[in-house]
Amino acid sequence: MKYIDPHIHMVSRLTDDYERMAHAGCVAMSEPAFWAGFDRGSADGFRDYFRQLTEVEPKRAAQYAIQHFCWLCINAKEAENVELSRDVIKMIPEFLDKPNVLGIGEIGLNKNTPNEATVFCEHLELAAQHDELILIHTPHLEDKYKGTRMILDMLKNESRIKPERVLVDHAEEHTIQLILDAGFWCGMTLYPITKCTPQRAADMIEKYGTERLCANSAGDWGPSQPMAVPQLILEMKLRGHDEATISKIVYENPKAFFGQCKRAQEAIAAL
Repeated sequence: MKYIDPHIHMVSRLTDDYERMAHAGCVAMSEPAFWAGFDRGSADGFRDYFRQLTEVEPKRAAQYAIQHFCWLCINAKEAENVELSRDVIKMIPEFLDKPNVLGIGEIGLNKNTPNEATVFCEHLELAAQHDELILIHTPHLEDKYKGTRMILDMLKNESRIKPERVLVDHAEEHTIQLILDAGFWCGMTLYPITKCTPQRAADMIEKYGTERLCANSAGDWGPSQPMAVPQLILEMKLRGHDEATISKIVYENPKAFFGQCKRAQEAIAAL
């Protein structure tokens, strides 16, 4: 079965992971800008990182017939540094004409601080000015519910942002209803420690249906599983779900969401 992983950090993965994912049916992925495991000291560090996302990773992915897309931002963990964040945000338009850039992300909150909220809103302003799609990171564990509420409130306060052009990621049982009821796309992250398992994701699909719902691995440099989406496919097959239902979650939905990005529409239509 063909699938798309809408959130995975391949800069931190081995080339072998591309090969394994291709063998499992992966035809495309998107890679949000994220924390590199340490706080970067200058906007130039992000410029090099954005070149890696827009120039290097697409070539690595193409060796295995996988289409690589990406998102650009300064992530929530480094957004506490507002001065650096503004320098990075100012630089992002240099890269918005790259053919594999889907939009702004993964922006959001980490510890729900005022500085993080300020930088989040300034990313929203950039996305609104350039009519970009948005991918959002919701906080981990005990900060998730409050952070998700804060994010949704900030989104609703920006009238230029259309809910159908925003994917709110890392949803769990206590936040998925909030996201869907507000009209946004919703991502479930199959992460072995801090997010949800394939079994929990399948439970949520059975409860909430398949509309505006996607699943991803968020594979990165920490404990994570780049084969998590195929694990969800197997879990749903074992529960008796038909291929059309499974494909809706792992292929049709991410393809439809990505397809709203005009510069990538031709590549997405060919998947």
